[in-house]
Amino acid sequence: MIKASNIEKYYGDLQVLKGVNLHIKKKEVVSVVGASGAGKTTLLQILGTLDTQSNRKDGQLLINDVDITSLSEKELARFRNENIGFIFQFHQLLPEFTALENILIPALIRKTAKADAEKRAMELLEFLGLTHRVHHKPSELSGGEQQRVAVARALINNPAVILADEPSGNLDSDSADKLHQLFFRLRDEFGQTFVIVTHNEELAAMADRTLTMVDGLITG
Repeated sequence: MIKASNIEKYYGDLQVLKGVNLHIKKKEVVSVVGASGAGKTTLLQILGTLDTQSNRKDGQLLINDVDITSLSEKELARFRNENIGFIFQFHQLLPEFTALENILIPALIRKTAKADAEKRAMELLEFLGLTHRVHHKPSELSGGEQQRVAVARALINNPAVILADEPSGNLDSDSADKLHQLFFRLRDEFGQTFVIVTHNEELAAMADRTLTMVDGLITG
């Protein structure tokens, strides 16, 4: 599902990624752990095509058998929208929109018919136990509810890969535990591949595999 080889990233003279190699299989739930500054979020952003590696000629990134480095900016944006879902620590919901409207955004960008997108969104809201929050805005939702709306938004286009950056870092322990259980339900229900950057030891231990990053390299 995801194959990366010799991924490097520089910010000026600072080398953040020093030749990362990884292979993640379809339907795996993989956690990425390590100290702050180890390069976890940078790696996740490159895997999610939100950032680019510094050595495009020497490093390779394949997602779902597509060579990411060969895509134009327009092709990359379309690939990202159709194949990758994102879940962030701070859910990034738009405050002026309802839960339903926030979830619909990626589908409307994809030009999915509104009726079809709304049907899919309602199915996800039902799956996530949020049908009573359809027309509520983020300020009217609890932290756990906001994060579940963000999960639904990540799933609306049926992406092959879900990337999560500290998804439970802003939640209380009960909401965090429910979110962690949800990831595995989603994998079993929809067959997605999950890559999760986390400092949460319990979540890391639940994953199929744990990758440890130290100073810009995966060491285990």
